[in-house]
Amino acid sequence: MRALIAIALVLSGLAALLPSQAQAQAFPGRTDGRNIRAALVADGQPVPEREWALMVHFSPTSPEWHGYWANPGDAGVGMTLDWRLPPGWSAGEPRYPIPRRLVIAGLMNHVFEGEYAVQVPIRVPAGATVSDLPPIGLTLEYLACTDAICVPERAVLTLDPSRATADPRIDRWRTELAPPLDQPVRFALTGNMLRLAIPLPASLAIDEPHVFIGTRELVRYAAPQRFSRKGDLLIAEVPLAEGAAAPPALEGIVALGRNGGFHFRGISGEVPPAGDPLAGGPAAFRLFVFALLGAFVGGVLLNVMPCVFPILSLKALALAKAGTGAEGEARRDALAYTAGVVIACLALGAVMLALRAGGEQVGWAFQLQEPGVVVALLVLAVAITANFLGAFEVPGFGIAGRGGTGSGSFATGLLAAFVATPCTGPFMAAALGAALLLPAPQAIALFAALGLGLALPFLLLGLIPALRRWLPRPGPWMVRFRRWMALPMALTALALAWLAWRLGGANYALAALALASVFTAFLAMLWSPRRPAAGRRAAILAALGLGSLALVAVLPGVRANSAASEERGLLDARPFSEEALAEARASGRPVFVYFTADWCLTCKVNEATAIERESTREAFDKAGVIVLRGDWTRRDEAITRFLTARGAAGVPLYLWYPAGSRGAPRQLPQVLTPALLAALPRGSAG
Repeated sequence: MRALIAIALVLSGLAALLPSQAQAQAFPGRTDGRNIRAALVADGQPVPEREWALMVHFSPTSPEWHGYWANPGDAGVGMTLDWRLPPGWSAGEPRYPIPRRLVIAGLMNHVFEGEYAVQVPIRVPAGATVSDLPPIGLTLEYLACTDAICVPERAVLTLDPSRATADPRIDRWRTELAPPLDQPVRFALTGNMLRLAIPLPASLAIDEPHVFIGTRELVRYAAPQRFSRKGDLLIAEVPLAEGAAAPPALEGIVALGRNGGFHFRGISGEVPPAGDPLAGGPAAFRLFVFALLGAFVGGVLLNVMPCVFPILSLKALALAKAGTGAEGEARRDALAYTAGVVIACLALGAVMLALRAGGEQVGWAFQLQEPGVVVALLVLAVAITANFLGAFEVPGFGIAGRGGTGSGSFATGLLAAFVATPCTGPFMAAALGAALLLPAPQAIALFAALGLGLALPFLLLGLIPALRRWLPRPGPWMVRFRRWMALPMALTALALAWLAWRLGGANYALAALALASVFTAFLAMLWSPRRPAAGRRAAILAALGLGSLALVAVLPGVRANSAASEERGLLDARPFSEEALAEARASGRPVFVYFTADWCLTCKVNEATAIERESTREAFDKAGVIVLRGDWTRRDEAITRFLTARGAAGVPLYLWYPAGSRGAPRQLPQVLTPALLAALPRGSAG
């Protein structure tokens, strides 16, 4: 879409260079455009000292073509008007109908479909002679688009004032224009939001509201907007674009669904806190339903991740080992496990929303940015690995391979949800991004859907006996399978140890490993499945002693400071900041920005397979691409603000700014390929 628009602009510029003889071929009062025709229509003859209303009427030649509002949105071009008027006459600002939203590939355009008319007031000076005037002229340039192609259009329109008559269609066209609001709108920039206080009577019914902002590159057009009522004020909150600065004034259109809308002008001022949330219209409801579905499906897919799959598989085998006859026990375990998963997701989501409401810049998986939480997860991963290897059995715990208790299954659910959060990136980007912008009750519902999806496989096994009959019969193989499941958990423990090193340095990682060994040895002594032999008991005591000595030796030098180095990698990436991004874009060169974290599995896979590749480096070097890297391993408020402004709840996030681009970036998929990145400088990446 962007490439087509760029071509359209080039063609439009070439058309402007054509000789005037070519322009004269246009029919008087009509257009030479083939896709959207334009006509200049008057409301009678001009009168001195009065505004003369002229209408530019657009009529597509077929239904698939659409035109654009003054601010076209993420893509497109607004029309330009070049008047030829008698001396002393002047043209005012055009007045538009209420545009509609058209979203294509995540980009929102502000468009008009079907016939529409734009009114332009012409100021006629006092003492003007309206008879025997030469025809007035208007050169109009605009863009006609379908969902697949854009074509620049040019119209050379003329109108004889002395022969103008009132067109009967004008009254109908005027009713479609957005009437001006009789009071100014107050606006303020707060954090990453443009907040507006729009004076509208509390009795006015509002259905599916949306604010179209006239100031370009101020807001994120496709991001969900929040609305609430506070007496006779409609409070609107619109996510800001990256690097947006407060404008001196503001104008736009607030659409109110079936009740039309208003054109408004805004002044900077105080905007009260949000009031009673406004019930969304059909589009808002559909958006919420799709977000719920995305969260649920993402939760289901999390069950195949290496942190969760071993827990789920051993829970399922525990059901198989218990037999198919214990229906009550199976249902109890399934419901307890589900409750643990859902409550953990709700708790993590609620804490994140509460921290954000308190001004903290945090995102999803924020707990992994805290060194202490990483250490706790490392200790758990090492202990679970030892449990899978048969070093100890926690009584009643749901992953022991034996019968569990309700409390053990509940604890297993808590654990599964907690360790799954860093793996949500590729499945949950849209849903978790929406959770940052939706009202709190709807956001909490998204986290509940995530938990329900994560718990669904085991829930179905516990509630449907026929599914359990598909499980393999118990036997000695289960012991071997359980030990094999220790492998992905051990790899998880190694990854967490590496993350602890990245967060706090070598001493911090050694202290964490020592603590994990002490804790695991203690559990082995406490809950050994059988009385350990002398050699085994000696090994446990040695691990306990050595771990304690290592912990005592290393602990005094531990500092939870980031050990991340300033390595720039194969692409010579610079550290991200909004200032660095602005400087890179000002250079006119293409810019690739990627946000990563050491605890993000998807990020690391993409870096190994697509970003840090020789083919990518060669393509970027040839095109002069500037690469910026945002490291979100530790909490970084500036990066969190930027991610939120882009509608991202976490990482990875990949953005591409073409050379010379001044508009919104292209957001790349969360799973990258070398071919996709190498094709970006050529503009051919699909």
